[in-house]
Amino acid sequence: MSTRDPKQPDRTADDARNSSTADGAVSTNTRKDPDEWVTGNESMTGAQASYLKTLSEEAGEPFDEGLTKAEASKKIDELQSETGRGIDH
Repeated sequence: MSTRDPKQPDRTADDARNSSTADGAVSTNTRKDPDEWVTGNESMTGAQASYLKTLSEEAGEPFDEGLTKAEASKKIDELQSETGRGIDH
């Protein structure tokens, strides 16, 4: 038996990711600027380090293991553009 309140509208996955602002514009929280991350100054995660190392090798660039989460995210974006890896076609 469902516990959903029948008085409340169904929310789809898109509704959960997108919300309307007061002026009716749709915003998304699926991609936040790394400079705005609360934990952006922490050391990059193991997953970031692993992927960044792979991208760095493919791009022929040195891997910097001292990056923060935010710096690593930006570098990953940069190297994805450079290598074509991880970019939707």
